[in-house]
Amino acid sequence: MTVPRSYLADLAWLPAETAADVAIDVADGRFTRVEPGGAPTPGAQRLRGLVLPGAANAHSHAFHRALRGRTHRGHGTFWTWREAMYRVAATLDPDAYHALARAVFAEMALAGFTSVGEFHYLHHDPDGRPYADDNAMGEALIAAAREAGVRIALLDTCYLAGGIGRPVEGVQRRFSDVEVARWADRVDALHAAHAGQDGVVVGAAVHSVRAVPAEAIGVVAAWAEERAAPLHVHVSEQPAENEACRAAYGRTPTQLLADRGAIGPRTTAVHATHLAGEDLTLLGDATAFACLCPTTERDLADGIGPADRLLEAGARLTLGTDSHAVVDPFEEARAVELDLRLATLERGNLRVATLLDALSAEGQTSLGFPDAGRLTPGARADLVAVDLASVRTAGADPGHAAATVLFAASAVDVTDVVVDGRHVVRDRQHDLGDVGALLVDRIGRVHGPPPGRTDGLEDGR
Repeated sequence: MTVPRSYLADLAWLPAETAADVAIDVADGRFTRVEPGGAPTPGAQRLRGLVLPGAANAHSHAFHRALRGRTHRGHGTFWTWREAMYRVAATLDPDAYHALARAVFAEMALAGFTSVGEFHYLHHDPDGRPYADDNAMGEALIAAAREAGVRIALLDTCYLAGGIGRPVEGVQRRFSDVEVARWADRVDALHAAHAGQDGVVVGAAVHSVRAVPAEAIGVVAAWAEERAAPLHVHVSEQPAENEACRAAYGRTPTQLLADRGAIGPRTTAVHATHLAGEDLTLLGDATAFACLCPTTERDLADGIGPADRLLEAGARLTLGTDSHAVVDPFEEARAVELDLRLATLERGNLRVATLLDALSAEGQTSLGFPDAGRLTPGARADLVAVDLASVRTAGADPGHAAATVLFAASAVDVTDVVVDGRHVVRDRQHDLGDVGALLVDRIGRVHGPPPGRTDGLEDGR
């Protein structure tokens, strides 16, 4: 049970509009009052700037954070970047993963994310052998998120092949349960261990049609359907994926997933960058989610996702930071619109309200937290206060404050974050202390000290 709290927001984004002087009361992790112009409860904390609902990071690979800034030498593609990612994946054990993820999730909280969808496929030891606890790596991620103060949807990922018709090799052995039945047994245990735990959802993921054979896709989809759990899947991130799928199955990845029962209202198609017209129809008719990760997609030269056409077809839009090239919800949201402007040569493809919903309510729902992402009584008490007097946002018109934040603010403008009634970030400081120092330490332990370094960073490796 959380301590009752009260706030008075200078401005707050209520469903589809900005309101002034909003009195907010919280008890037991829920909003009990959200009243524009209401008299504040005595002792209420003033929240300056614009208060938004908590953002959902709908697609994350926590360990990829260790790659930031280290993959930009020379020419390359997604596939050359993947080799660097595999080298990092080979280094982590449960303790190291917990420590790194804890720092990464704290960075997310500082940026205004209150939930994370962790697309988790780093399951076993470097030789592919299960740890004594089959779910040691997943448990490390769940513990890290809770300590960092964010909710987590642990999207346990089935990964069985190194490509269509190819066995796993090298570090991919860490990802693979070998057989889909073994994946299901392992995830059953994880799901049971966290049943009823507030702030934790155990869902399922199909890594991709490259990594999960067609017959196994249906097993994963059925597992999620039986438990009403989220089901996420990388879809059409690269043209090469589409070509391989058509060659093997005569279908696009989306069509193959639909054939196997993996496209529905709890499905999130991650990236969805290179879709055919029928793919859009399948996702839209199912009211599935499409999670775009623009900062990663541009970092990896993936392409521009068809956000406008997905929404027109009836799909729902969410956003994620994926490889954490940047951890900034405002950058992800505005990138969707700004990338579309480059592609269409037109402005205003998506409304501010649509982009904010993608960040908050839609993203939270896609992770299994449908009661989050709105500043309304009864909803989970998530708040994100954004400074409107920084050098980036100064001069904001209160009537257009949401647009100012969306198109000009950055993560460093977030001053306060409340998650389920817990004040996790206060005056730009996280409960855990210096998150930058945590990241320096943990990423340093992944890569080792630079040549000639003698500061002891290698201790404890």
